[in-house]
Amino acid sequence: MASFAPSLSPSESARVSPRATALSIVGFWAFYFVLNTLKSWFGDMPDQLWMIERRVFVTVAGMGLSALLGLILRRVDGRSTPYMLATAFLVSIPITIAYATINHVAFYTMLPESMLVEMKETPMEGSTLSMILWAASGWYFFVVAWAVLYIALSYAAKVQFAERRAAQYRSEAHTAELRALRYQVNPHFLFNTLNSLSSLVMGRREEEAERMIMNLSTFFRTSLTADPTHDVSLADEIKLQRLYLDIERVRFPRRLNVEIDVPPELENARIPGLILQPLVENALKYGVSRSTGKVTIAIRARALDGRMRIVVEDDGTASGPAEPGHGVGLRNVCDRLETRFGRAAQCESGPRKGGGWCVVLTIPLRFDDRD
Repeated sequence: MASFAPSLSPSESARVSPRATALSIVGFWAFYFVLNTLKSWFGDMPDQLWMIERRVFVTVAGMGLSALLGLILRRVDGRSTPYMLATAFLVSIPITIAYATINHVAFYTMLPESMLVEMKETPMEGSTLSMILWAASGWYFFVVAWAVLYIALSYAAKVQFAERRAAQYRSEAHTAELRALRYQVNPHFLFNTLNSLSSLVMGRREEEAERMIMNLSTFFRTSLTADPTHDVSLADEIKLQRLYLDIERVRFPRRLNVEIDVPPELENARIPGLILQPLVENALKYGVSRSTGKVTIAIRARALDGRMRIVVEDDGTASGPAEPGHGVGLRNVCDRLETRFGRAAQCESGPRKGGGWCVVLTIPLRFDDRD
């Protein structure tokens, strides 16, 4: 069974990436190393080189223990945030005791009694166990702080993953909607075309009927095989609209007039596929079919400051309550342009002086498929 879930790449997940985990560990323990080295340096402690060697050892050990803590937290990464916090606070206890033990061995057990310990405030009295537990009580908050940072990174990763997934859902839904345009045949258009074709055949106008059949075949073949998610040249889009209007001209031989004004230098400009079809359909539906006189549908294109301006308008004087241009077709065109180009595109519409409706599309002027 086909899956309709967004297909995110294998590298994308709702978990903290190993790289982010490693960087956070290195950053935390590098902070410890630098802070304590400066503390020893400005405290005029003796044997600085020897203590730096020991500090490097315990720093590397601390990184390893934090990595172990990270692996444990990763195992519960799918649980709720309170559950992860509880796990972090509990698991940090043995991790901190282990680190305090390593630190004690490095700076107490392995040193001659004449050597100073790293932290002067560490009491020398008491058993080894009490010294380790006392040191662990201070290091516990340092270890927990990194665990909380990991949980915060985990939460951020989940939010980013959800945003990417939602964006991909929207993108795939939009793509499916655009591709559905290929199969969206206006039943009135098909019925009227077949009715006109029947009239031509009954009137023995074989040549006109044959031309209409060829135009209809070419129109459907082109519109159904074209992918509206891809760009096409302006010339190809205009060619498709000419086919559509030639078919409709059979219905309105005396009422439909077509004007196409596209400069040769713009014929290879790229525009979204089938972007003009809903606009031309609206002009025919509201401008021509509802008017009693001759109506001109015009398509014009001009280049201006790196952008292309496309105008689709009619001068019909339709009567009745219908408001042309306010249908789903125009809204979909505007939504497509906004999704594709953002603020770089504009979609404007409104009534013309003297009657009719005008739609103006402004998009970046491009001669290839790159944004």
